[in-house]
Amino acid sequence: MKIAVGCDHGGYALKEAVIAELRKRGIEIVDKGCADTSSVDYPDYALAVAEEVASGACERGVLMCGTGIGISIAANKVKGIRCAVCHDMFTAAMSAEHNKANIIALGGRILTPEQAAEMVGIWLDTPFGGGRHQSRVDKISAIEEKYFK
Repeated sequence: MKIAVGCDHGGYALKEAVIAELRKRGIEIVDKGCADTSSVDYPDYALAVAEEVASGACERGVLMCGTGIGISIAANKVKGIRCAVCHDMFTAAMSAEHNKANIIALGGRILTPEQAAEMVGIWLDTPFGGGRHQSRVDKISAIEEKYFK
């Protein structure tokens, strides 16, 4: 598996912990930045990760900013991306099981690096539930087809 990771300055500490967790699992990492805590614009990193996932170059992505909100909004502008903001273990699991999220967004001002690493592990270990959830994901895809020209 190959996972793209990216963050702005508000998520940098989380990114380092997430990368360590992914490495422990033997997952190939595509690090799209940022490289330190200098102020940067989160849409740039959201787009870089979302393009990796949407193109199929990476199976999944993890994004981090101060809250996870802005970076997820930007990522969700890319067709084919289902980026979920997750703030706890439950939302991480449900984003995979119910929503088939291919990217999760985490908040560096909300989570500790240890929590973020654990959440990524839970997200990766939780299978998509299919069934009634598949029909809902299909409806999301239909919305994309209608509005993403």
